[in-house]
Amino acid sequence: PRVSAATRESAFVHAIASAGVAFAVTRSCAEGTSTICGCDSHHKGPPGDGWKWGGCSEDADFGVLVSREFADARENRPDARSAMNRHNNEAGRTTILDHMHLKCKCHGLSGSCEVKTCWWAQPDFRAIGDYLKDKYDSASEMVVEKHRESRGWVETLRAKYALFKPPTERDLVYYENSPNFCEPNPETGSFGTRDRTCNVTSHGIDGCDLLCCGRGHNTRTEKRKEKCHCIFHWCCYVSCQECTRVYDVHTCK
Repeated sequence: PRVSAATRESAFVHAIASAGVAFAVTRSCAEGTSTICGCDSHHKGPPGDGWKWGGCSEDADFGVLVSREFADARENRPDARSAMNRHNNEAGRTTILDHMHLKCKCHGLSGSCEVKTCWWAQPDFRAIGDYLKDKYDSASEMVVEKHRESRGWVETLRAKYALFKPPTERDLVYYENSPNFCEPNPETGSFGTRDRTCNVTSHGIDGCDLLCCGRGHNTRTEKRKEKCHCIFHWCCYVSCQECTRVYDVHTCK
């Protein structure tokens, strides 16, 4: 979808893009490919019994700082869209800080864990994406309010439904409805879902009921050549046979 609309899709794009900047900067610092930063020496918590700080703890605070300067540089307007973008950018960056975790390596005779060397590490970016996808699904719809201030009119966002829990700094927010993605629409960037492969057994978004938007689906059989009956030979190679297997492929009408 076009990112110019203030939809939940735009909220996700801004969140994961700002998280991506923070992630890449943080990883670059830890790998030593940047000359302006390095490892995080401000360890959180005292060492525990049988382990010590070591390795290179990733400095996510520095990565977040760079992302904040980079991603939010153009979001200084007093309008609703800038407020939305700033909120979602920060939600993406906070995801990394919330998911930092300890990685440890054991040291000792015969693989024993007499001493553990531990360091702080970012999660896999896939985990960040999965988390933000959940936030996309539960994004909060907002309404725009205008306030008169000394610098002029300023737009802010307020939760549309008072009965729902108000969004936190970790939630995504939007204030425009998403377009219909079922049909092709060049204005919104939608390719539609016709001819998309779907999962006939799934009740989720990849299932034929939802993905095909109620139009139904076609089924065809497809033959694929695959390696099979693989045997490991000592030492050291694997020999396989080639099998032809038939699969059912389901595509949206």
